[in-house]
Amino acid sequence: MSLVALIRFIERLNAIAIIESSLIAMQYTKLGSTGLEVSRICLGTMSFGNTEEWMVEIDEARAIVRRALDLGVNFFDTANLYSNGRSEMIVGELLKNQRDDVVIATKVRLKVGEGPNKEGLSRYHILQQVRKSVKRLQTDRIDLYQIHRWDHATPIEETLLALNDLVRQGTVGYIGASSMWAWQFAKALLTSDQFGIARFVSMQNHYNLCYREEEREMIPLCKDQGIGLIPWSPLARGFLTGRYRRGKTPSSSRYKTDKYFAERFFRPEDFDVVERAEEVAKEKGATTAQVALAWLLHKGVSAPIIGATKVEHLEEAVGSLDVQLSDDDMKRLEEPYKTHRILGHS
Repeated sequence: MSLVALIRFIERLNAIAIIESSLIAMQYTKLGSTGLEVSRICLGTMSFGNTEEWMVEIDEARAIVRRALDLGVNFFDTANLYSNGRSEMIVGELLKNQRDDVVIATKVRLKVGEGPNKEGLSRYHILQQVRKSVKRLQTDRIDLYQIHRWDHATPIEETLLALNDLVRQGTVGYIGASSMWAWQFAKALLTSDQFGIARFVSMQNHYNLCYREEEREMIPLCKDQGIGLIPWSPLARGFLTGRYRRGKTPSSSRYKTDKYFAERFFRPEDFDVVERAEEVAKEKGATTAQVALAWLLHKGVSAPIIGATKVEHLEEAVGSLDVQLSDDDMKRLEEPYKTHRILGHS
């Protein structure tokens, strides 16, 4: 066994030990200023499907979802785009018997076919896609319906009025947004207030130890407006697990097939951040991933959205709830960060 493999094996044992020894109780929080309670770990299901070799189909996903429910996770996130709707179908099938005990979030906006009206946030596209999502999810409602990026071609008034109708009908409980510029989000919130209609209650933005540009404007705006933060890619697509080493070409299927992964991270300064997280993790008896997630939880995030292709990934994430970071730990983790170009808005 190589030294790197041995280190990862020891970290995995530590993650399991944290869960088993402390019998971690799931933590819950209100989503922003709403009364909706969600688990502080959200299971993201972009990895459920069959369009990439690193994804898992329903048999493997079943074990992950079952374990999530056992651990107290009640928050599940998907999108109509993921595996051409297959992710929603898997989520719907696996959660249909627990429907009244879970919070299901999905999204609309990105391209789901060829020809006109197959993408965007027009009233036409939203109403068409919500019907399809509800059917695939085997439910009568979507608890959190999110716009999957900004639509430059559709007036925000049209989008918000369509979403408000869904809320009034009971098809949608709450509405949320995802990565965009802070001025766009502010415009959307102001528009809702001017019309007296449903406003976004959550922001699913790109935020992790290796990408902190959201701290400049978006996160202060969300905190001021009582918006819940549920960031995607909290582990930087796996980069913050520590499995990738400086100066070595990765061999993982995710690295080989994910066109965004290599271009977003792997800078020398990104490795500086990971190596600092490894130092802190060793001191805490935790894994690098757990420290990266604990940092987010200490920054006021409602629930980072965790992707998992194995039960162990989920268990490790839940173990982060038990990792305590001091002010000094937080400063040390943040110190190596260098400015990134904006990532994830498109």
